[in-house]
Amino acid sequence: MELDLTGKVALVTGTGRGIGLATVRALQHEGAKVVAATRSASAELASTGATMIQADLTTSEGVASVVAAIQRTHGRLDLLVNNVGGGTRLGLAPFAQLNDADWQDAWETNLMSAVRVTRAALPLFPDDGGAIVNVSSIGARKPDGPPLAYNVAKAALTAFGIGVAAELAQAKIRINTVSPGPTRTGMWESESGLGGQLAAALGAPIGAIVAGAPEQVGMVTGRLSEPEEVADLICFLLSDRAGNITGSDYLIDGGAVRTV
Repeated sequence: MELDLTGKVALVTGTGRGIGLATVRALQHEGAKVVAATRSASAELASTGATMIQADLTTSEGVASVVAAIQRTHGRLDLLVNNVGGGTRLGLAPFAQLNDADWQDAWETNLMSAVRVTRAALPLFPDDGGAIVNVSSIGARKPDGPPLAYNVAKAALTAFGIGVAAELAQAKIRINTVSPGPTRTGMWESESGLGGQLAAALGAPIGAIVAGAPEQVGMVTGRLSEPEEVADLICFLLSDRAGNITGSDYLIDGGAVRTV
């Protein structure tokens, strides 16, 4: 399917690895001019050839620096992917052990980064509009259990996308949400991620935790999603092929969330 994104200027946030990196590559494959915002540079991101900007998007100053760079370089923005997520304090602690800093970190990383980037980027969209995709999580729909602060913040992110859709439609800007289930990224496969923390807590190899995650979460496909699969869904929602879709939340979770 041709998505007709050639020449479009796209900003993707949280691009150092995982879903963000896969989205950069997918958009480039579709012909878009990609600006990749990341807190930490990576060799993988540098190898894409995308315009890389290092910035902390949990701060107003970081957001302003990225938007200013796009204004100088391209003078406009057509597509935005808010993919910053996780947080430095993401963990398995129960509610009673979560302090104010844990909640604030989850809020700033998973909600306010997207709010600030979207608000700052609006003046860059042309008169014929554009498209935005926010990357949430199935934790927004199944928020019980750790990481609780992350899940609650992702629920707020999903609500933000739905809540602002009608207002943005007046400027011909569509906004949608993609909510992945467990995906083959560092969140599951790294020692410092949730997979590594679960492995340490259970005294099990991290490979066994990753292999067992689909069954534990209820993914009827029996496997994790791949970052490239999530990126393909994002690209479709950014394209005019999805021109009458806005204010919607799309699961890509192997059937883990089964509700009407």
